[in-house]
Amino acid sequence: MKAMIRFGKNPRLRFVSHLDLQRFFQRALNRTGLPIAFSQGFNPHPVMSFASALAMGWTSEYEVVEFGLEAPVGKAAVEEAVKASLPEDLPVLETRLVEDRHPAPMAQVRMADYRIVLSGADGESVLEAAEEFLNRGSVLAVRKTKSGEREIDVRPLAVLLAPMPGELRARLMLTEKDTLKPDLLVKTLAQIAGVETPEVRIHRLTLLGQDAAGNPQPLMKL
Repeated sequence: MKAMIRFGKNPRLRFVSHLDLQRFFQRALNRTGLPIAFSQGFNPHPVMSFASALAMGWTSEYEVVEFGLEAPVGKAAVEEAVKASLPEDLPVLETRLVEDRHPAPMAQVRMADYRIVLSGADGESVLEAAEEFLNRGSVLAVRKTKSGEREIDVRPLAVLLAPMPGELRARLMLTEKDTLKPDLLVKTLAQIAGVETPEVRIHRLTLLGQDAAGNPQPLMKL
């Protein structure tokens, strides 16, 4: 059996790195008293995985971690134990128990929804550039990769863009092969608008996979 936990990352912890978050969760799971499954070898640790790393400085209400259980436990007991082991700035928002054969969340993620709050005088110009971005057949941008920088077409990676007063709602691809990060999107929109890139606050709203028909679905529902 495996447990899937959806949790949030509140502003006070936004500068905690993903690596530090992993270490924190390992210690937290050790404190739960649950029959956590551990890895083998000289340095055993809880068998767990995150659906997607959250960049430092971002906040979220839809992070997903999965960990193994060596014995059956009720959903309410798992949720209560994990809640008690985490600080209030990492709130547990949803719990699900799945069979061992259930695909790992990391393998199911296809896209994510974000709220991007823009500040400064150029924020409005960036929001107005979203329409032109969507109308273009191709939008080139430089993305940093493990092997260096390369130019890619980011237009097909923006599934939805919805400008709102002071902010942009965006659904962006998030796979190992095709990913568009919100900060690169804003930089690209600023270039289209001919203005400086404004400061942003990025909040992840949802992690999404796809159902059998190919329709986007929140990760915890798959």
